[in-house]
Amino acid sequence: MPYLSKLIEGYRRFREKNWERQRERWAELAEGQSPKVMILSCADSRTDPAQIFDARPGEMFVVRNIAALAPPYETTRGHHGVSAALEFAVTQLKVGEILVMGHGLCGGCAAALTGQFDDTEPGEGHFIADWVRMLDEARDQVRGRYEKLDREAFLEMEREAVKVSLANLRTFPWLARREQAGELKLHGAHFSIAEGRLYLLDEAEGSFRPV
Repeated sequence: MPYLSKLIEGYRRFREKNWERQRERWAELAEGQSPKVMILSCADSRTDPAQIFDARPGEMFVVRNIAALAPPYETTRGHHGVSAALEFAVTQLKVGEILVMGHGLCGGCAAALTGQFDDTEPGEGHFIADWVRMLDEARDQVRGRYEKLDREAFLEMEREAVKVSLANLRTFPWLARREQAGELKLHGAHFSIAEGRLYLLDEAEGSFRPV
């Protein structure tokens, strides 16, 4: 069966059950959206923020990409998809919080740590390599602390990536101003797929603690 057929079956279940149960909610959303939080998470199929946080439609503005990375602020013209989403969430929707959520067994972080896609040709991984190059400095630090790239090294890479994204978010002037004024809060988290457990970053200590 083509997978589109499975998607249509899922849509029908949604239409008959979820949509019907929340008709008033959907009627409200038809007038516009006003989420209070933005989630920046990985595109990994196992880490759906709406499911992890048991959120209702319209509660979260979600952007997903490889390794849940926020790029640094740039003024060059181009196709800055994540930056455009950040700009929309912060300046137009005026979200009050942004949560960067990394996760366990992240392929993007693994690619950064191992250099799997370095020196690849177009169509073979060079977009991935260019994207995770944002983690080069963090990768070098992790490699310097581990003689062998074991599971602990990959876990540290995943958590360092969250810290890189938070640092990059603070390079956006209109975002940094709002944080300094107390109008916006930034958070970091790591979701363990194996445990089904969320860990929140304590930025003062630089450590992740289970919720």
